Amino acid sequence: MSEKINYELEFVIQSSPQMLYQYISTPSGLSEWFADNVNSRGEKFTFIWDGSEEVANLLKKKNDEFIRFSWEEEDDDSYFELRIKVDDITSDVSLFISDFAEEDEVEEGKLLWTNQISSLKQVLGSA
Repeated sequence: MSEKINYELEFVIQSSPQMLYQYISTPSGLSEWFADNVNSRGEKFTFIWDGSEEVANLLKKKNDEFIRFSWEEEDDDSYFELRIKVDDITSDVSLFISDFAEEDEVEEGKLLWTNQISSLKQVLGSA
């Protein structure tokens, strides 16, 4: 199995950090833009797309700042993290995505996130 590489993306989002955090950290928020449906039981989040399920474990979170998950089926140290940053000067709110993919899948991963985030922006009315 080839080594996964970490990549990052940044999206400016017109939203308060508090509101944005609700959309990246709660099952109801995540099901608005990230998956068709999301259920959670404790630290386990079940993401449902077109009838298929993937389970992620919540690794870490900090209110209004970030949340980090790892996919249960991955047996490596990979994770995906959504981090909210507010610019000290402009007060612009950015969402940083940190994810892992095999080298030949990085572009596909970036495209997927870009599509997901444009759905998030529509939900937030920030498009």
